[in-house]
Amino acid sequence: MKSLIVAAASLGGILLFLLASASANTALFARHYPWLLALNAIVALSLLALIAWQLLALWREHRAQVFGSRLKLRLMLMFGLMAVLPGVLIYAVSVQFVTKSIETWFDVRVEKALEAGLNLGRSALDSLLEDLADKGQAMALELGERSEAQRRLELGRLREQNGVQSVALFSTAGELLATATGELHTLLPLQPAADQLRRARTERRYAVIESNGEKDLTLRVLVAVSPPGLGVETRILQLTEPVPTSLALNADSVQTVYADYQELSLGREGLTRIYAMTLTLTVLLALFTAIALAFVLARRLSAPLSILAEGTQAVAAGDYTPRQAVYSRDELGVLTRSFKQMTSQLDEARRDNERHRAELEAARAYLESILANLSAGVLVFDHRFVLRTVNEGALTILSDDFAALLGEAAEVWPRQQVIGQAILDAFAEDERTEWQEQIELEHPGGLPQILLLRGTQLPAGSHGGYVVVFDDVTRLIAAQRSAAWGEVARRLAHEIKNPLTPIQLSAERLQMKLADHLSGVDAQVLARSTQTIITQVQAMKRMVNDFSDYARLPAPELAAVDLNALVLEVLGLYETSRATIETKLAPRLPPVWGDTTQLRQIIHNLLRNAEDAQEALDAPFIAISTRRAEGLAEMVVRDQGPGFPPEIIARVFEPYVTTKARGTGLGLAIVKKIVDEHHGRVRINNRQPAGAEVSILFPLASLPTRKRRSSTLPSET
Repeated sequence: MKSLIVAAASLGGILLFLLASASANTALFARHYPWLLALNAIVALSLLALIAWQLLALWREHRAQVFGSRLKLRLMLMFGLMAVLPGVLIYAVSVQFVTKSIETWFDVRVEKALEAGLNLGRSALDSLLEDLADKGQAMALELGERSEAQRRLELGRLREQNGVQSVALFSTAGELLATATGELHTLLPLQPAADQLRRARTERRYAVIESNGEKDLTLRVLVAVSPPGLGVETRILQLTEPVPTSLALNADSVQTVYADYQELSLGREGLTRIYAMTLTLTVLLALFTAIALAFVLARRLSAPLSILAEGTQAVAAGDYTPRQAVYSRDELGVLTRSFKQMTSQLDEARRDNERHRAELEAARAYLESILANLSAGVLVFDHRFVLRTVNEGALTILSDDFAALLGEAAEVWPRQQVIGQAILDAFAEDERTEWQEQIELEHPGGLPQILLLRGTQLPAGSHGGYVVVFDDVTRLIAAQRSAAWGEVARRLAHEIKNPLTPIQLSAERLQMKLADHLSGVDAQVLARSTQTIITQVQAMKRMVNDFSDYARLPAPELAAVDLNALVLEVLGLYETSRATIETKLAPRLPPVWGDTTQLRQIIHNLLRNAEDAQEALDAPFIAISTRRAEGLAEMVVRDQGPGFPPEIIARVFEPYVTTKARGTGLGLAIVKKIVDEHHGRVRINNRQPAGAEVSILFPLASLPTRKRRSSTLPSET
């Protein structure tokens, strides 16, 4: 807006200067009047547009109820009226004054006086010219009676006699024949023009007043000199005489003033119009300047209030950015500076608060990152045992997303009641601040899950509450049991195997020594007893060998193994089996990472267990399938037997746990041990309505490291 005001004011000043120059120069005014008129109209319209724009902007602010707009509008109207009313009055008086003044310039008496002066000057010049022409005529008559040679001699005398400044005799062709002059610095006379010579020859006399420079006038008279006889050429006598300087100046001045007066008289109406327009533009510029100043003053006076209102609204909305201050010495300036200082302090306090909050968020994110990467589960409760935080480890271990549990007290959890009640009981017992317990979670149709819980009470300074950390120790306990059974098996194999051979040999020797000495019933009793001893010893040897195999299972020699080919190889041994064996092997199954011998033993044990479970069935059925699941290779063996009894399903992988009338129960134990050595997982489930299912997951040979393979396996269920 300021740029527009400066541009309009500059253009108006230039235009005023041009108008003033044009009004003082009639010729210039006549040439540039249309352009000046157009520029006047453009500037006037521009000023009107700027004023209208400012008024419209202020009116919009007023209608939008912007704080301070009412005060700015009132101040602007007051200042505008103070400028417009005197300006209009002065403009009306000035226009009338200028119009009347211009009319007084063109008085009839002045015009007649100028005409009389001009006629007087012309009469004086005409009188001098007529006198010089008479002298020339007299001199021409006298020279006409003389010969050519006498004319040249008489020319100087005649000049002096008649008091003429310069006399010259020319031929009709303009050739100078003789001259006489009273000016020493001018040797040659003024050369007459051909037209002048022609008129002098035809009219016999030609007189003219010539101008030499701006103010010097010269009288020139050309007279034809008649020849004295026939056949003589006519000569032209030229007389020149300068007009007196004072007379020439006065005549030129009168003529110039009269010409200017006539020009002004002709452009009197246009001059009046241009003066009026100049005055109008001047008044418009003055009024615009006053109105612009009114806007500036109104905005300057209302600016502190607008700043305070805007700052108050911003602070109420939570924006503490320092406001702009008005640097003046009055009370409004002090108030805005104080408000700016207050908002600066509030903004600094807000930044400190944001920094502390960011630090807390960073610490919280750091803690959440640690909790998210913990393999152990973490549950955080408030002082009323309402669950507030749960980490990824807890979700993985419990296979629960904890939806609807967050924000709920542990005592009203819709699920996971066992772990919730265990936590409540542990903290309630003797009000312990720290504790550790082991619980077992039952999974219908699957193995139970054993959790080791550790709880502690949080300090009261951190709003109190409780934190519980738990780990899934199912595999750890299973490994401990497997190790214990391995040790038991090793000792049993060592302690029992040694006396079995002597017992068997002794029984066989008794049979051989006493068989010939006994007869009848005694011989039958002896044969039956010794055979029983030998049979039981052989059974015990088989059991000891199984325990020995379980205790001394060799470390696997891992290599890439085609699981489908291995299954088909083992199935070749069961071609004569009573059971119908159905295979569903996944095509293009990637090789697994394992020991061929031990994997073969796994398949054999599972098939044999399936056969044994269906001994009482007329049409036993076994299904074996392979597929790729979750980046691993899965082998599933299903049967239609009675399944696993609920009372032993939790210990099905322990040695000597079996539902068969005969057997050691080491089959699944050996399978579990081999699978663990291969960093795989084994799962068992009872099928509905009957049957059992054993699923084994093997790492693929394409996985880079054994550590990576073990970390990608799913949880055992």
